[in-house]
Amino acid sequence: MTQQTFEDAINDIRRTVTRFQKIEGKPWGVEGAVIELSKQVGQLAALVMNREGYYFSGREELDASYTSTNEKIADELADIMFAVVRIADHYGIDLVATNRKTRRDEDAFLKTKNV
Repeated sequence: MTQQTFEDAINDIRRTVTRFQKIEGKPWGVEGAVIELSKQVGQLAALVMNREGYYFSGREELDASYTSTNEKIADELADIMFAVVRIADHYGIDLVATNRKTRRDEDAFLKTKNV
């Protein structure tokens, strides 16, 4: 299987957004994408907290939604990326170019710290 580039992943998300737009109850503006992002981050936080033992032992036995697996964490991360792409597209932000620039800026800063 060939490895997908960051740009390919973003384009896959865009195609999926287009498909979801055909069945969503109402059009999503940037507000809907931000609300969805917040929801997904909250779900990720709950999974990580459960996985790392912050909640009482056996919580997942009371409610299976608290069962934390790598697959569930990965799904939440993918959902977060989905919302991020929607927000970036709303504002016309090129995530690939922005990522490259941000990494270059971080690299330049880290070099000033000799790391």
